[in-house]
Amino acid sequence: MRTDGCNALITGASAGIGREFARQLGGRAATLMLVARRQARLEELRAELMERQPQLRVEIRPTDLSQHEAVDELLAWATARTPPIDLLINNAGLGDLGAFATADPERVDQMMLVNMVALTRLTRGLLPAMIAQKRGAILNVSSSASFLPIPNFAVYAATKAYVTSFSEALRSELRGTGVAVSVLCPGPVRTEFTAVARRKSQDEAALGPDLVSVPVEKVVADALHGTERNQPIVIPGFVMKFGMFIVRLTPLAVLRLGSRLFAKPA
Repeated sequence: MRTDGCNALITGASAGIGREFARQLGGRAATLMLVARRQARLEELRAELMERQPQLRVEIRPTDLSQHEAVDELLAWATARTPPIDLLINNAGLGDLGAFATADPERVDQMMLVNMVALTRLTRGLLPAMIAQKRGAILNVSSSASFLPIPNFAVYAATKAYVTSFSEALRSELRGTGVAVSVLCPGPVRTEFTAVARRKSQDEAALGPDLVSVPVEKVVADALHGTERNQPIVIPGFVMKFGMFIVRLTPLAVLRLGSRLFAKPA
Protein backbone atom coordinates (compact mmCIF):
# COMPACT_ATOMS: atom_id res chain seq x y z
CA MET A 1 0.00 0.00 0.00
CA ARG A 2 1.25 3.46 -0.87
CA THR A 3 1.59 5.72 2.16
CA ASP A 4 0.88 8.90 0.19
CA GLY A 5 -2.41 10.31 1.41
CA CYS A 6 -2.83 7.64 4.08
CA ASN A 7 -4.67 8.04 7.37
CA ALA A 8 -2.31 6.57 9.93
CA LEU A 9 -2.54 5.73 13.61
CA ILE A 10 0.81 5.40 15.39
CA THR A 11 1.15 4.11 18.95
CA GLY A 12 4.16 5.02 21.07
CA ALA A 13 4.46 8.19 18.99
CA SER A 14 5.97 10.49 21.62
CA ALA A 15 9.59 9.33 21.29
CA GLY A 16 12.07 7.12 19.47
CA ILE A 17 10.92 5.03 16.54
CA GLY A 18 7.29 6.15 16.89
CA ARG A 19 8.20 9.82 16.72
CA GLU A 20 10.35 9.19 13.66
CA PHE A 21 7.44 7.39 11.98
CA ALA A 22 5.35 10.53 12.52
CA ARG A 23 8.09 12.76 11.12
CA GLN A 24 8.65 10.68 8.00
CA LEU A 25 4.94 10.23 7.35
CA GLY A 26 4.30 13.92 7.93
CA GLY A 27 5.14 14.77 4.33
CA ARG A 28 3.07 11.90 2.89
CA ALA A 29 0.01 11.29 5.06
CA ALA A 30 -3.31 13.10 4.99
CA THR A 31 -3.99 12.44 8.68
CA LEU A 32 -1.82 11.30 11.56
CA MET A 33 -3.35 10.03 14.79
CA LEU A 34 -0.64 9.97 17.44
CA VAL A 35 -1.02 7.86 20.58
CA ALA A 36 1.23 7.78 23.66
CA ARG A 37 1.08 8.29 27.41
CA ARG A 38 2.81 11.69 27.54
CA GLN A 39 0.47 14.45 26.39
CA ALA A 40 3.10 17.20 26.51
CA ARG A 41 5.37 15.23 24.18
CA LEU A 42 2.46 14.61 21.79
CA GLU A 43 1.57 18.30 21.74
CA GLU A 44 5.18 19.23 20.98
CA LEU A 45 5.30 16.73 18.14
CA ARG A 46 1.99 17.93 16.71
CA ALA A 47 3.24 21.53 16.69
CA GLU A 48 6.46 20.46 14.98
CA LEU A 49 4.65 18.46 12.29
CA MET A 50 2.08 21.13 11.53
CA GLU A 51 4.77 23.80 11.29
CA ARG A 52 6.49 21.71 8.62
CA GLN A 53 3.29 20.61 6.88
CA PRO A 54 0.45 23.09 7.54
CA GLN A 55 -1.99 21.04 5.46
CA LEU A 56 -1.42 17.92 7.56
CA ARG A 57 -4.19 16.92 9.95
CA VAL A 58 -2.71 15.78 13.26
CA GLU A 59 -4.80 14.39 16.11
CA ILE A 60 -3.36 13.30 19.45
CA ARG A 61 -4.71 10.87 22.00
CA PRO A 62 -2.92 10.44 25.37
CA THR A 63 -3.47 6.78 26.27
CA ASP A 64 -1.98 4.24 28.67
CA LEU A 65 -2.08 1.07 26.59
CA SER A 66 -1.58 -1.12 29.65
CA GLN A 67 -5.15 -0.28 30.73
CA HIS A 68 -8.00 -2.25 29.09
CA GLU A 69 -10.51 0.58 29.45
CA ALA A 70 -8.10 3.07 27.90
CA VAL A 71 -7.56 0.77 24.91
CA ASP A 72 -11.33 0.38 24.48
CA GLU A 73 -11.77 4.17 24.60
CA LEU A 74 -8.98 4.60 22.06
CA LEU A 75 -10.65 2.11 19.74
CA ALA A 76 -14.01 3.85 20.03
CA TRP A 77 -12.32 7.14 19.18
CA ALA A 78 -10.26 5.69 16.32
CA THR A 79 -13.09 3.79 14.63
CA ALA A 80 -15.20 6.95 14.60
CA ARG A 81 -12.60 8.88 12.57
CA THR A 82 -13.47 10.01 9.06
CA PRO A 83 -11.91 9.04 6.74
CA PRO A 84 -11.17 5.62 8.26
CA ILE A 85 -7.69 4.57 9.31
CA ASP A 86 -5.88 2.67 6.58
CA LEU A 87 -2.40 2.41 8.15
CA LEU A 88 -1.95 1.07 11.68
CA ILE A 89 1.55 1.21 13.15
CA ASN A 90 1.67 -0.76 16.40
CA ASN A 91 4.90 0.68 17.72
CA ALA A 92 4.35 1.10 21.47
CA GLY A 93 6.47 -1.25 23.55
CA LEU A 94 8.03 -1.67 26.99
CA GLY A 95 11.19 -3.47 28.04
CA ASP A 96 12.74 -4.65 31.30
CA LEU A 97 16.45 -5.38 31.43
CA GLY A 98 17.49 -7.77 34.19
CA ALA A 99 16.94 -11.19 35.71
CA PHE A 100 13.34 -12.40 35.63
CA ALA A 101 13.53 -13.62 39.26
CA THR A 102 14.03 -10.05 40.47
CA ALA A 103 11.65 -8.35 38.03
CA ASP A 104 8.87 -6.10 39.30
CA PRO A 105 5.68 -8.15 38.72
CA GLU A 106 3.73 -5.01 37.82
CA ARG A 107 6.31 -4.08 35.19
CA VAL A 108 6.10 -7.59 33.75
CA ASP A 109 2.32 -7.30 33.50
CA GLN A 110 2.59 -3.89 31.83
CA MET A 111 5.06 -5.27 29.31
CA MET A 112 2.76 -8.09 28.28
CA LEU A 113 -0.30 -5.83 28.18
CA VAL A 114 1.35 -3.18 25.99
CA ASN A 115 3.54 -5.37 23.79
CA MET A 116 0.97 -8.09 23.09
CA VAL A 117 -2.54 -7.44 24.37
CA ALA A 118 -2.98 -3.83 23.28
CA LEU A 119 -1.39 -4.56 19.91
CA THR A 120 -3.77 -7.47 19.36
CA ARG A 121 -6.86 -5.55 20.48
CA LEU A 122 -6.06 -2.54 18.29
CA THR A 123 -5.45 -4.76 15.29
CA ARG A 124 -8.71 -6.62 15.87
CA GLY A 125 -10.63 -3.38 16.29
CA LEU A 126 -9.33 -1.60 13.18
CA LEU A 127 -8.95 -4.54 10.81
CA PRO A 128 -12.62 -5.07 9.79
CA ALA A 129 -12.90 -1.56 8.31
CA MET A 130 -9.72 -2.10 6.30
CA ILE A 131 -11.07 -5.37 4.94
CA ALA A 132 -14.38 -3.69 4.08
CA GLN A 133 -12.65 -0.97 2.05
CA LYS A 134 -10.21 -3.53 0.57
CA ARG A 135 -7.30 -1.29 1.40
CA GLY A 136 -4.98 -1.00 4.34
CA ALA A 137 -1.71 -1.94 5.96
CA ILE A 138 -0.65 -2.99 9.44
CA LEU A 139 2.95 -2.55 10.53
CA ASN A 140 3.80 -4.24 13.81
CA VAL A 141 7.04 -3.20 15.45
CA SER A 142 8.75 -6.29 16.85
CA SER A 143 12.47 -6.83 17.38
CA SER A 144 15.32 -9.05 16.29
CA ALA A 145 15.04 -10.31 19.86
CA SER A 146 11.94 -12.17 18.67
CA PHE A 147 14.12 -14.72 16.87
CA LEU A 148 15.88 -16.09 19.95
CA PRO A 149 15.58 -16.30 23.74
CA ILE A 150 17.60 -13.56 25.46
CA PRO A 151 18.66 -14.02 29.10
CA ASN A 152 18.00 -10.92 31.24
CA PHE A 153 15.55 -9.75 28.60
CA ALA A 154 13.38 -12.86 28.79
CA VAL A 155 9.86 -11.44 28.90
CA TYR A 156 10.56 -8.69 26.37
CA ALA A 157 12.01 -11.17 23.86
CA ALA A 158 9.07 -13.51 24.43
CA THR A 159 6.52 -10.75 23.82
CA LYS A 160 8.27 -9.83 20.60
CA ALA A 161 8.28 -13.49 19.51
CA TYR A 162 4.50 -13.28 19.86
CA VAL A 163 4.37 -10.11 17.73
CA THR A 164 6.43 -11.66 14.94
CA SER A 165 4.47 -14.93 14.93
CA PHE A 166 1.10 -13.15 15.12
CA SER A 167 2.05 -10.87 12.22
CA GLU A 168 3.13 -13.76 10.02
CA ALA A 169 -0.08 -15.70 10.70
CA LEU A 170 -2.32 -12.68 10.18
CA ARG A 171 -0.56 -11.90 6.93
CA SER A 172 -1.48 -15.34 5.61
CA GLU A 173 -5.11 -14.95 6.74
CA LEU A 174 -5.44 -11.63 4.90
CA ARG A 175 -4.08 -12.76 1.55
CA GLY A 176 -6.34 -11.44 -1.19
CA THR A 177 -8.20 -8.94 1.02
CA GLY A 178 -6.21 -5.87 0.01
CA VAL A 179 -4.80 -5.54 3.53
CA ALA A 180 -1.06 -6.05 4.01
CA VAL A 181 0.79 -6.98 7.20
CA SER A 182 4.48 -6.36 7.79
CA VAL A 183 6.59 -6.76 10.89
CA LEU A 184 9.63 -4.63 11.70
CA CYS A 185 12.43 -6.49 13.52
CA PRO A 186 15.25 -4.02 14.18
CA GLY A 187 18.41 -4.71 16.11
CA PRO A 188 19.94 -2.07 18.41
CA VAL A 189 18.60 1.45 17.77
CA ARG A 190 19.81 4.53 19.62
CA THR A 191 16.62 5.75 21.31
CA GLU A 192 15.59 6.18 24.95
CA PHE A 193 14.16 2.63 25.01
CA THR A 194 17.23 1.09 26.67
CA ALA A 195 17.38 3.78 29.35
CA VAL A 196 13.71 3.21 30.19
CA ALA A 197 14.12 -0.59 30.20
CA ARG A 198 17.14 -0.42 32.53
CA ARG A 199 16.39 -0.83 36.24
CA LYS A 200 17.29 1.94 38.70
CA SER A 201 20.11 -0.06 40.30
CA GLN A 202 21.79 -0.83 36.99
CA ASP A 203 24.64 1.02 35.33
CA GLU A 204 24.06 2.40 31.88
CA ALA A 205 23.78 -0.54 29.49
CA ALA A 206 25.78 -0.58 26.31
CA LEU A 207 23.62 -0.66 23.23
CA GLY A 208 26.07 -2.64 21.18
CA PRO A 209 28.82 -1.90 18.67
CA ASP A 210 28.22 0.65 15.94
CA LEU A 211 28.53 -2.21 13.44
CA VAL A 212 25.10 -3.55 14.41
CA SER A 213 23.44 -0.32 15.53
CA VAL A 214 21.18 1.31 12.91
CA PRO A 215 20.09 4.98 13.04
CA VAL A 216 16.42 5.47 13.82
CA GLU A 217 15.94 7.39 10.57
CA LYS A 218 17.06 4.40 8.51
CA VAL A 219 15.01 1.96 10.60
CA VAL A 220 11.83 3.92 9.87
CA ALA A 221 12.67 4.57 6.22
CA ASP A 222 13.27 0.84 5.67
CA ALA A 223 10.06 -0.02 7.53
CA LEU A 224 7.90 2.32 5.44
CA HIS A 225 9.57 1.13 2.24
CA GLY A 226 8.94 -2.48 3.27
CA THR A 227 5.30 -1.70 4.07
CA GLU A 228 4.76 -0.11 0.66
CA ARG A 229 6.32 -3.17 -0.99
CA ASN A 230 4.21 -5.54 1.15
CA GLN A 231 7.37 -7.07 2.62
CA PRO A 232 6.69 -9.71 5.31
CA ILE A 233 9.65 -8.98 7.62
CA VAL A 234 11.84 -5.87 7.65
CA ILE A 235 15.25 -6.14 9.33
CA PRO A 236 17.16 -2.87 8.82
CA GLY A 237 20.92 -3.03 8.28
CA PHE A 238 22.91 -5.62 6.35
CA VAL A 239 24.79 -6.92 9.41
CA MET A 240 21.61 -7.51 11.41
CA LYS A 241 19.83 -9.00 8.40
CA PHE A 242 22.68 -11.46 7.83
CA GLY A 243 23.01 -12.20 11.56
CA MET A 244 19.31 -12.98 11.96
CA PHE A 245 19.43 -15.20 8.86
CA ILE A 246 22.17 -17.24 10.56
CA VAL A 247 20.28 -17.29 13.87
CA ARG A 248 17.16 -18.67 12.22
CA LEU A 249 19.20 -21.50 10.70
CA THR A 250 21.01 -22.32 13.95
CA PRO A 251 19.80 -25.36 15.95
CA LEU A 252 18.15 -24.52 19.26
CA ALA A 253 20.77 -26.51 21.17
CA VAL A 254 23.47 -24.16 19.89
CA LEU A 255 21.38 -21.12 20.76
CA ARG A 256 20.96 -22.48 24.29
CA LEU A 257 24.73 -22.78 24.64
CA GLY A 258 25.17 -19.21 23.50
CA SER A 259 22.54 -18.04 25.97
CA ARG A 260 24.42 -19.67 28.83
CA LEU A 261 27.66 -17.97 27.85
CA PHE A 262 26.10 -14.50 27.85
CA ALA A 263 23.65 -14.87 30.74
CA LYS A 264 24.38 -13.07 34.00
CA PRO A 265 23.58 -14.68 37.36
CA ALA A 266 20.19 -13.75 38.85
